[in-house]
Amino acid sequence: MSAPLDGEHVSEFESHRPRLFAVAYRLLGSATEAEDAVQDTYLRWSDTDRNLITTPAAWLTKVLTNLCLNRLTAARARREAYVGPWLPEPVLTPDSSLGPLETVEQRESVSMALLVLLERLTPAERAVFVLREAFAYRHREIAEVLDLSEANCQQLNRRARQKLHDEQGHRPVSETPHEQRNRIAELFFAAAHSGDLTGLERLLADDVTAWADGGGKIGAARRPIFGSTRVARYLHGLFRQIDAIVEERFGPGLEICAAEVNGEPALLVTVDSGPLAVAVLELHDDRIAAIRTIVNPDKLAFIGAQLSRSHAGVLLWPTTPR
Repeated sequence: MSAPLDGEHVSEFESHRPRLFAVAYRLLGSATEAEDAVQDTYLRWSDTDRNLITTPAAWLTKVLTNLCLNRLTAARARREAYVGPWLPEPVLTPDSSLGPLETVEQRESVSMALLVLLERLTPAERAVFVLREAFAYRHREIAEVLDLSEANCQQLNRRARQKLHDEQGHRPVSETPHEQRNRIAELFFAAAHSGDLTGLERLLADDVTAWADGGGKIGAARRPIFGSTRVARYLHGLFRQIDAIVEERFGPGLEICAAEVNGEPALLVTVDSGPLAVAVLELHDDRIAAIRTIVNPDKLAFIGAQLSRSHAGVLLWPTTPR
């Protein structure tokens, strides 16, 4: 039986918490589940004799990763029965919740597009890929985390990279400057909301795709929509639907903000009670190549907590437009 944690050991764990959450989120695609995995890791830490832990960072990463692997195996069955498209749980990223996102590669590691593609990998492939590509672990270190051979880890990483490369429609995260990305988000909202379909189509790539994740709890398109003309019409209808819902259920008080979500430009639709929708824009050559909208309330709880701490967005519209 381990001794109770003293302040020093609690502080030591807390110093690792941000990195552990960043790893868990990339492995699970869910901020809520990532928080749970980190907390379970803390319980293992508190129940283990610290004299047996020679390298805390490595020990914690090993425990966390294996807890996430167990969760991934269980999540596969749930996601096969998911109603409509499954999208990752959105996270505001200006506060470095997912670690530094200063480079294109770092933003790529938490992008909606990549997190969706990671669902196609086996749990082991995903773990190796995340630790190697997002956190620059050496294969020897990954082998120790997963209790595999170094050669096996190299093979898993090659297989994961090949699967991701073979997937159609995956594009790198845009290198568009932050101010320009916010400007595109603002123009996108203004055109969609005003019904300026021509202006909206000009912002969209010809082969743009729109997904909506309602999880069967909120009315949303259950299949992706393709093409600039169809997507423009769909988005205009979606914004009108949001307006009607807000006016009927909440009255005035709708706010729409531009923000950075998962390293990408996004729109947050909120009322006093919290977020109603998050639309994440994937840019390519300064045009919108994909739009992923999350309206499932279960997936908006984490971002709601972030917003309650800091309104991390650029206000576009303060009240329900008329």
